[in-house]
Amino acid sequence: MTNPLLETREGPFGLAPFDLIQDDHFAPAFSVGLQEHLAEIDAIADNPEPPTFANTIEAMEGAGEVLDNVLSVFFTVSGADSNDARQALQRDFSPRLAAHSSAIYANAALFARIEDLWDRRDSLGLSEEEARVLFLTRRGFVRAGAALTGAEAERMKEVKSRLAVLGTSFTQNLLKDEADWFMPLSEADLEGLPDFVVDSARSAGEALGREGPVVTLSRSLIVPFLQFSPRRDLREKAYRAWTARGANGGDTDNRAIAAETLALREERAKLLGYPDFAAFKLETEMAHTPDRVRDLLMAVWKPARAAAMADQAEMAEMLRADGVNGPFRPWDWRYYAEKRRHALHDLDEAELKPYLQLDKMIEAAFTCSSRLFGLAFAPLDLPLYHPDCRAWEVTRDGRHVAVFIADYFARASKRSGAWCSAMQSQARRPVEKAPIVINVCNFAKPSGGKPALLSYDDARTLFHEFGHALHQMLSDVDFGSVSGTSVARDFVELPSQLYEHWLEVPEVLSEFATHADTGAPMPAALLDKVLAAATFDMGFQTVEYVASALVDLEFHNGPAPADPMARQAEVLEGLGMPDAISMRHATPQFAHVFAGDGYSSGYYSYMWSEVMDADAFAAFEEAGDAFDPATARKLEEFILSRGGSVEAEELYTAFRGRMPGVDALLKGRGLAA
Repeated sequence: MTNPLLETREGPFGLAPFDLIQDDHFAPAFSVGLQEHLAEIDAIADNPEPPTFANTIEAMEGAGEVLDNVLSVFFTVSGADSNDARQALQRDFSPRLAAHSSAIYANAALFARIEDLWDRRDSLGLSEEEARVLFLTRRGFVRAGAALTGAEAERMKEVKSRLAVLGTSFTQNLLKDEADWFMPLSEADLEGLPDFVVDSARSAGEALGREGPVVTLSRSLIVPFLQFSPRRDLREKAYRAWTARGANGGDTDNRAIAAETLALREERAKLLGYPDFAAFKLETEMAHTPDRVRDLLMAVWKPARAAAMADQAEMAEMLRADGVNGPFRPWDWRYYAEKRRHALHDLDEAELKPYLQLDKMIEAAFTCSSRLFGLAFAPLDLPLYHPDCRAWEVTRDGRHVAVFIADYFARASKRSGAWCSAMQSQARRPVEKAPIVINVCNFAKPSGGKPALLSYDDARTLFHEFGHALHQMLSDVDFGSVSGTSVARDFVELPSQLYEHWLEVPEVLSEFATHADTGAPMPAALLDKVLAAATFDMGFQTVEYVASALVDLEFHNGPAPADPMARQAEVLEGLGMPDAISMRHATPQFAHVFAGDGYSSGYYSYMWSEVMDADAFAAFEEAGDAFDPATARKLEEFILSRGGSVEAEELYTAFRGRMPGVDALLKGRGLAA
């Protein structure tokens, strides 16, 4: 039997043949990929020729193509369209992948070749990018434990394998809690809800095979329900379920997983000679140290908390005016914030949403990239992994640049949140590869063939993820290991957060924010209100984010807490966390930190990048044109095309002339004194 995952990809653009791939193809293809990659690595390590950059580093860059092809498909579908079979495969693959990685990093002959090159690096005549790739390769081996021996090396393998298992379990538990809970709504329960929320609730009910509307734990449905439902009892029930994900007891409870994960991360760091995991993790980031991270977050925390407390005082009066004598609670915040926004700015989400059609916002994101970077997008009719997916060929001056895939709608089989990944990264060596990039979101799917409508936050998310996609598409480097978003974690959010600014450019909204029913452009008065309210409720948004970032930092800076929930409570109490605001991601559902270690001790990075994105967009404002060609060329040359081939701080300084301070961020959030 042929396995389409192992066939040479001869279709258009090297895209996987999704229509031919079945779940039972993954395990055998995965095994073949592991074997072939190890054989390639052994051949490099055992090469009798003296080490050169070409026969060692560049050869490693080209190794593992079969495994990469299998995993790019598997991780795409397991994250965006999971099922029982794929979850079982994840549980099987995770420890095997960790063992595979450990075997490569523990290959003494391979590491000896890398060390030999490193010792002779100044005499090798390397290009700037080659020297960078050698440095990063050696650093990766050392940080993975390649220099460890004996019992310490064996223990490192065990720790990494167990962490892989825990991360998979955390993700699957969260997905199950989110998929299993729903709250049926009677027709009376729908009173006071805007049509778009009612439509989303009916669509969610249909997806679950229910007769009537339901509220699920999808952010795209539960947040507008909390915004608009006048039923305080239902808001409380929904909110408590939302914030209890991963902490409901039983098989899906994530609290013990979080505790074990933190302990193993600390052990891993200490095996490598670091005092704690934060010191290990931040060494390679722009921030470098926990103290620099803490200083940034606390500089923002103080004005944000003050703003949030002032807002809460006003909303508590509104609660009392509605005849409620008890305290202002977290399930009240979004409801009264929406009322207050309407009162202060005469802006109603229900009035705004018909102007934010998904298709028009996609068109807006594409058009902005065309004006800035000359990109063109043509729809593709290709088999993809789910009927909701769409694809485009991206070209510039008639030349193929990338394939862009988008999967926008929420469903029970998709993990929460939004993300961008490359199913194939750009590279020129050892072989030429054009990027295949995917954006995944969780927008509410409309019912009855109606156009999909976005909240303003949804539209920002679409632009954000497309900014990541541009970072992948416009990559122009030799080696895949430094292409696209292969950069420091606290730099990777710069292109995505920067791109959000173009959504707020008045000429973009005036062209693409058109009414779903009438086709009329957004009235100038409404557009003015949207822009005037851009920083509304920013105290709340900043507090819930910074609280999460500080808890993440304190979890990893110092001894691992035996009881993460107690440590979380301690950190929040020390901050003076407002009672009516919860962390954006409490520990049992903090997938950024516990589904893997990508954002562990690094959730702050969104804010670190925001310091730069506020300053970077100011370069266009200073030029007097949001689409200034010269500034766009510099942005592509120094930020979007270079990937990780140069240190992030060096790239930003080349673009802007200096590193920014926190003032631009505070001004952008409306928190400046």
